[in-house]
Amino acid sequence: MMTDMDTSDEGSGPSALNPTADAAPPVSASKKTTAAKAKTAKARTAKASAAKPKAASKSKSAKAAKSAKAGKAPAAMETPAPVAEAVAAQAPVVTESEQPATHDKHGRFHEKRLFDPHGKKVLNLAFQGGGAHGAFTWGVVDRLLEEPAFEIEGITGTSAGAMNATVLAYGHAKGGNEGAREALDAFWHGVAEAARYSPYKPTFLDKMKGNWSLDNSPGYQIMDMIGRMFSPYDLNPGGDNPLREILNKHVDFEYLREHSKIKVFLNAVNVRTGKLKQFTNDIMSVDAVLASGCLPFMFHAVEIDGEHYWDGGYAGNPALYPLIYYCTSPDIMLVQINPLERKELPRSARQILDRVNEISFNSSLMREMRAIKFVSDLIDQGNLSEEEYVKLHIHMISSGELQEFGASSKLNAELGFLLTLKRLGRETAEQWLHDNWDKVNHESTCDLGTFM
Repeated sequence: MMTDMDTSDEGSGPSALNPTADAAPPVSASKKTTAAKAKTAKARTAKASAAKPKAASKSKSAKAAKSAKAGKAPAAMETPAPVAEAVAAQAPVVTESEQPATHDKHGRFHEKRLFDPHGKKVLNLAFQGGGAHGAFTWGVVDRLLEEPAFEIEGITGTSAGAMNATVLAYGHAKGGNEGAREALDAFWHGVAEAARYSPYKPTFLDKMKGNWSLDNSPGYQIMDMIGRMFSPYDLNPGGDNPLREILNKHVDFEYLREHSKIKVFLNAVNVRTGKLKQFTNDIMSVDAVLASGCLPFMFHAVEIDGEHYWDGGYAGNPALYPLIYYCTSPDIMLVQINPLERKELPRSARQILDRVNEISFNSSLMREMRAIKFVSDLIDQGNLSEEEYVKLHIHMISSGELQEFGASSKLNAELGFLLTLKRLGRETAEQWLHDNWDKVNHESTCDLGTFM
């Protein structure tokens, strides 16, 4: 089964420039000759965090002959047992009766799914965090799941994105695409129901402005001021988190761990080490989801196995490399919530703080996107062999209208606002499908220069 990963966003993490620097298990398997395939079916080779190895097109015997001609000893034909065992351990075992025709015995996509998806559009999804703005992601996914050809291999998510990923995977395990839609609908209505008792309420003036912000809300202003003087440990000694009850009500985590075929990666930051941590299917729990969305000025750090965690947005919002190392499809779709750019200069203390948070929460994502562009350019220029590397296909769904909602609106979970965001997400996804659906599994639809 997939194991949890604890790695920093940089330094000890995957490197586009040094493919062997990371200790993560390989992902790409060798193709030719029956004998070689039998020995190496369990091994996959990760070349970089920004580009994944393409299955070798030359047989091992041809490579050995080439090495012999050059006066070199033939490379070992067999993958070292520890590596093979590590890769086998990361994959959930699926019985043959449960195994779809397009999956191998471990529930992973066959290699041919890369370029021969049998009528399916196979994508990996990346969900950003953003509080109530996560309802925009709800709308995007709700529309995508209506497409019969839409198939999800893996999801990485942070904070609200982690909640969307968890609920989606659970609903999908219970009832496919339609089950995922129903689960997300129930979850977000549950969030709105709990928010009826929240002090964060927009005033009549806020509603008149049409931006759903809480800037003039007395409850928001009071809680904001108190939060600057006292910690959550002072204000909430018991460490209560209303999201715990909502998640437990809408997700059976034991069922999710045992039955989900979608690979899920939830991002959190280890408070002690500052490293990014991924919680994967086999260790999924309500605490893991809450850890990914634990804003340190609002909630107690979440303790799991003796370590404490905060919101993953500080180191990966979200981290993309799990989708590169542990998934087969080269297509990654980012649902962006936090804006990269702001047209106006922030001047008030609140605006400055909000913009600082946006920049810090986007920084790790921008670094990964730059690495992906760097390797993609090397492939295009012929400096990296297409026999060994596959370009990632990057897609992004975002809406400029999200910028019109103030940062304080991320704490506004009123049903009317959540449904407004869902509708915006569906409309944005509809337009994206109209413009780009045919390009999925063939090419990128996102200009990576945006992140340079």
